[in-house]
Amino acid sequence: QVHLVESGGGLVQAGGSLRLSCAASGSPFDMYTKGWIRQAPGNEREFVAAISWSARTVDYAESVKGRFTISRDNAKNTVYLQMNSLKPEDTAVYYCVLDCRHTVLTGCLSWNSWGQGTQVTVSS
Repeated sequence: QVHLVESGGGLVQAGGSLRLSCAASGSPFDMYTKGWIRQAPGNEREFVAAISWSARTVDYAESVKGRFTISRDNAKNTVYLQMNSLKPEDTAVYYCVLDCRHTVLTGCLSWNSWGQGTQVTVSS
């Protein structure tokens, strides 16, 4: 049973940056795909970014391309989401996820493990 814990959320002004971290425990980490999903109040869950186990494949939602960067450190069992040039529309709860259920990583919303989420609020 894997346990995911996110950190790094908070309140930031538009144009600012945040880095989210997600530490995994309880299961081998390095062979799984990992990603970030977000959900704003009243909205459906939205794919943000994903990274393959080798980090050779990464994918981003169009809305965050060029601003967000996903990375992973398998030695630390941690995945990161660097968020730059933040916009008010990036405000959401961000969930760390592990092990996409589909072969194609692009836009994956079905994951086997989820963290508890961390709030990111971007003020205008």
